[in-house]
Amino acid sequence: MLGVILIRKYTIKKSCNKLRYISSKGASLAQIGKSLEAEGILTAVGKGRWRLETLKKILQNEKYIGDALLQKTYTMDFLIKKRVKNNGIAPQYYVENNHEAIIPRELYMQVQKEMVRRANLDSGADRKKRVYSGKYALSSIVYCTKCGDIYRRIAWNNRGKHSIVCRCVSRVEHGPTSCDSPTIQEINLQNAVVKAINLVLDDKSRVITILQENIEAVIRQEGESLVNELMRD
Repeated sequence: MLGVILIRKYTIKKSCNKLRYISSKGASLAQIGKSLEAEGILTAVGKGRWRLETLKKILQNEKYIGDALLQKTYTMDFLIKKRVKNNGIAPQYYVENNHEAIIPRELYMQVQKEMVRRANLDSGADRKKRVYSGKYALSSIVYCTKCGDIYRRIAWNNRGKHSIVCRCVSRVEHGPTSCDSPTIQEINLQNAVVKAINLVLDDKSRVITILQENIEAVIRQEGESLVNELMRD
């Protein structure tokens, strides 16, 4: 699935600072930061440069959906009043609907799922770890049907003819003996995706039925695998 959304047009008023989240189809943290900087939006401390760590903390901050996680930090030494991050030393309490939300809960949960997916991106028969890229519309979401690895966008020069193509990473890195999947012109792949989306929009009920059947099949397969592992143990 296309990597959903990361933030958009929600203004947070804090002192004189205005922070506006940006939503983008599959935008990376770096792309979000560049968008904020291009619009002249400053950080909470008035700086023009957005750090990736800051953006990540904002995306994972439960306060924007009206919730509150209490005791994120605790006082380690009451004499010097030094507070440190709570890594399980002291109990924490999660309070839902503690205050007014400024971001829909559904959007926030979509963001959390997408961040987990990107952090655990792997592909290929050996489930090799891959680094997420959101630079192009189909980055990190097209997989090879033969070996299961990711298709990568490549500027190709074939016998003097320049074109943009998508190729299986296994074949690019290890040659045709590793995977003999075909090279696909990017424009053809984009047209196929648009056609598939239009088919879904034209026949939602049929697609939903197929999707439900596929989900049930995966759940059954995972359940059988778990039972087999328990039997071996």
